[in-house]
Amino acid sequence: MIDIKLVKQAIKGNEEAFEQLIKSESDKLYKTAYLYVRNKEDALDVLQETVCKAFVGIHKLREPQYFSTWLIKILIRSAFQLLHKNKKLVLTGDAFIQQLTESTPQHTGEDLDLTNAISDLNETYQTVIILFYFHDLSIKAIAESMQAPEGTIKTNLHRARQELKKLLEGAGTYGQKTV
Repeated sequence: MIDIKLVKQAIKGNEEAFEQLIKSESDKLYKTAYLYVRNKEDALDVLQETVCKAFVGIHKLREPQYFSTWLIKILIRSAFQLLHKNKKLVLTGDAFIQQLTESTPQHTGEDLDLTNAISDLNETYQTVIILFYFHDLSIKAIAESMQAPEGTIKTNLHRARQELKKLLEGAGTYGQKTV
């Protein structure tokens, strides 16, 4: 949980408070960035860009209790900007699985299947799945973060789950479909 007092101090310009907040969120931010850009270097670039933007704009944060949501929103936009600006070739299929297994050997086959399936979803579905399941955000918080009505978020989450289910059920496991 985010310490509201620290957030208020950071809003007032306390650099140490801001640093503590970023340290407490850094693992979650890195994992989210990695899910979007799918490589270590770009994930670190997105994380750095997010921290810079957050530091410069923290005084604009009106509701301290939404610090995490605000930070994730910045991160998602930064990730999409990086992907679109560089027109990144994002690894999929075997190349993505190989790169992921080399960088994180603790992943199980099911984790790889899920990560690969999430990477095949459109941007909106990826975002709602990541925010809901990986960040445990409420529908309301996701709606705020994505600047969309709660009903739209519920619909997107439902459709994303259906799409993931189809991808994962494929022909047994994801990535081993027969033609």
